[in-house]
Amino acid sequence: MVTTTRVLLLRHGQSEWNAVGRWQGHADPPLTALGRAQALAASRSIGAVDAVVASDLLRANETAEIVAGQLGVGPVLVDVRLRERDAGGWTGLTRAEIDERFPGYLADGRRPPGWEDAETLAGRVLGALRDAQQAFPGGDVLAVTHSGVIRAVELALDHDDGVLPNLGARWIWVDAAGMALGERVQLIDGSSVAASVNEA
Repeated sequence: MVTTTRVLLLRHGQSEWNAVGRWQGHADPPLTALGRAQALAASRSIGAVDAVVASDLLRANETAEIVAGQLGVGPVLVDVRLRERDAGGWTGLTRAEIDERFPGYLADGRRPPGWEDAETLAGRVLGALRDAQQAFPGGDVLAVTHSGVIRAVELALDHDDGVLPNLGARWIWVDAAGMALGERVQLIDGSSVAASVNEA
């Protein structure tokens, strides 16, 4: 019998660097007041889950703690494999600064020294999802993570819908045989709680 676990991969709320358009990667800025409000608003749309797992980075962990508190689920389990891609030499830069320091890179799809490649990123994230399925077989798991992480899973499963806004999410079905994409969902109303859209 195949036991399927549903994992909702959720992008964190707005961070201080999201608010000013800085690429974060492994940097660790906290949520803004808006980001905390987004997490609270999203918690009303999630429904019951069996566990909440989060990246170790503050913006994801803070989001997870707020949502878990509202859902009455805990403690939040931390998995470093859910952290954002290492942005290497672009960490802390805006798109304008990247264009200035790395001319043509964004337009050509090139990446800077220290950039975590897609294979490495997908490998660690898919491993975390397989472990979640083993820990909560047949359950529903909320995994609070990052846009780059969610896109890496989508690309590994041959799909790409682009960058997710804050509190955007993607359902993933995981069982011993493999993984399948569910739908993308937006857990906050963009008209009432603004969502930040930038790469990392």
